[in-house]
Amino acid sequence: MAGPRGARPGGPGCCWALPTALLCAYGFFCSVRPSEPFLTRYLLEPHKNLSETQVFNEIYPVWTYSYLALLFPVFLATDYLRYKPVVLLQGLSLIVTWFMLLYAQGLRAVQLLEFFYGVGTATDIAYYSYIYSVVDVELYQKVTSYCRSATLVGYTVGSVSGQVLVSVAGWSLFSLNVISLTSVSIAFGTAWFLPMPRKSLFFHHVSSQPFSMEMKVMDCKNGAAVQDQPSVQRTPGWEDETKVPLNVEGSSAEKQEQKVDIVKVLKDLWWDFLQCYSSWTMLCWSVRWALSTCGYFQVINYAQGLWEMVLPSNSTEIYNGGVEATSTLLGAVAVFVVGHIKTSWAVWGEVALALLSFLIAAAVYIMETIRNIWVCYASYVVFRIIYMLLITIATFQIATNLSVERYALVFGVNTFIALALQTLLTLIVVDARGLGLDIFTQFKIYASYFAVISLVFLGSGIYSIIRAYRRQEQMPNRSPESH
Repeated sequence: MAGPRGARPGGPGCCWALPTALLCAYGFFCSVRPSEPFLTRYLLEPHKNLSETQVFNEIYPVWTYSYLALLFPVFLATDYLRYKPVVLLQGLSLIVTWFMLLYAQGLRAVQLLEFFYGVGTATDIAYYSYIYSVVDVELYQKVTSYCRSATLVGYTVGSVSGQVLVSVAGWSLFSLNVISLTSVSIAFGTAWFLPMPRKSLFFHHVSSQPFSMEMKVMDCKNGAAVQDQPSVQRTPGWEDETKVPLNVEGSSAEKQEQKVDIVKVLKDLWWDFLQCYSSWTMLCWSVRWALSTCGYFQVINYAQGLWEMVLPSNSTEIYNGGVEATSTLLGAVAVFVVGHIKTSWAVWGEVALALLSFLIAAAVYIMETIRNIWVCYASYVVFRIIYMLLITIATFQIATNLSVERYALVFGVNTFIALALQTLLTLIVVDARGLGLDIFTQFKIYASYFAVISLVFLGSGIYSIIRAYRRQEQMPNRSPESH
């Protein structure tokens, strides 16, 4: 990637294709894990010698705790180390995870395995933020959609191949874990070829005078872009990326790089945090995002456990892989459709969230109540589709109030809040040191959780609509006076 990044002054760079292709390949192979939909069944097989209580109440909670503990340190390390080392750490942690899945024995070893999986999940932020340090602003929408699509395709390929190999070819779950280990190892090897960025968002930015320009804000989950107000001022340390050579020795960008001052960076982060969440609209939508994500994490973490209790996999054929693939594909289609719906989400979004949360509560309740495996599968597919719609609306509303340099900070904080709530829920409901409830009682609580936040969203939404209509009624009365 030697040479200037701009093929023409002010235009998209000519060297974006290589890092984007490498990152897409990395994301694809990281996501091709055919054994993942069958994890609970694998851990409960005789050769692992683990009980249902150990798996559900002592092993799975470790992922939640480790993810929460690592999220903020990884967020800072990602920026300080300039992305690539953390991407490599993610690949390595996934290799360790699947190697231990193959050979680890005993409760403590599998709990350690869950910790390494938490490392792999927490470092996911490096994957989605790396590309923005090596491509021009004009390409953000394109490369985000490529990277997100690569992970979705990889996840779908892994789920479908796992189901086919189990149901048709009769492969063992041990063999599926070998394939998963091979796939994440290929991803790790691919990551070594990623170019090392010269700059990052907070610790290694380029000194420049702030200036005004039209910004694009990215939705990492859905690949959508929204426009900021043209009047938004960029923060110090940002400059026109099309004029910055990335990998030229002795470049002006490298010469102008500021000395790293951790205290100053933390102060700047705190100031940005206060600025972002001083907006009531931003605060409300962030809370909605965190509440919904907390419940979603909890359901998907223990859905396999519920299916195992409804229909033990040692006595019949299961179709977890097919269900995961179907829910992912249909969810992606639903997100694409909702992105083209023309409506005022600022007014009607809260009511939409209330309705979607109620439908999620109904789906989770049906899963627990009916206790038929096909009903459980269908309810899970509906659950994931509706959640993807819900989180897309919330994400879009948050993104409309953000400039791109604050995107990672706000969604990092929101994810931390979601994980903190999930940790509290796990400690009380799931963990053996808490109530240690059985899986069916847990899902009753999760259904009640979504029902409660549905009522909260509905009340907030009705209030917002009434306030919006009152403003519209007052506008004609004020216009003659102003005229």
